[in-house]
Amino acid sequence: MKDRYHDIYLQIGLNILRCRKERGLTQEQLADRTGHSRNHIQRVETAYTAPTLATLLDIAQALEVPLEKLLEIPK
Repeated sequence: MKDRYHDIYLQIGLNILRCRKERGLTQEQLADRTGHSRNHIQRVETAYTAPTLATLLDIAQALEVPLEKLLEIPK
C-alpha cells in the first residue's frame, strides 16, 4: 500500500514490531493472541495494509500496551 499516509502506517507497523519483539513474541504468537492471521500481522507491520482501529485495539490488548504506544509518531 502506498498512499499519503504510508509513512504513518509504516511507523505504526514498526511500533508494533518493536513491542512484539520486546515481549519475545513471533508474528504467529501475536496472531494467535489477536485472532488475526499471521499474514495480516505481517502486512500491518510492513505497512502493506492499513490497520483498522479494531485491529490496533486487538494488537494493543494482546501486547498489553496502551493504544497510544502503537500510535506514537516521532516529530
